[in-house]
Amino acid sequence: VQLQASGGGLVQTGDSLRLSCTVSGRVSTPYALGWFRRAPGKEREFVSAINSRDGRAVYRDSIEGRFTISIDKSKNTALLRMNRVNPADTAVYYCALDWHGCSGYDCWVESEYDNWGQGTQVTVSS
Repeated sequence: VQLQASGGGLVQTGDSLRLSCTVSGRVSTPYALGWFRRAPGKEREFVSAINSRDGRAVYRDSIEGRFTISIDKSKNTALLRMNRVNPADTAVYYCALDWHGCSGYDCWVESEYDNWGQGTQVTVSS
């Protein structure tokens, strides 16, 4: 199983961006796909996750209302729509797969995830 994250780039404050995470290989349901990010000089932190069974999404408080996660189960792809980005969103964004389908605050925990993608850089200029 491999995860491919894409969609990062250089944008301006207030712009929108869509990140994509596609899982290749055999995947059993339910599972969860999560996004984490690591800003320069900071620890990696949870951003959002979605469960394939019921589509329930979890967000960190600081991005809720600006970011939206969705899942296309037919393609084993999770999308993270990022609206009204600001410089604090600058980071390398990683997607991760939880084979057991986490929910709630369990999704915030990195050790819940079994496979990780390589990351995609998002840079927001002021």
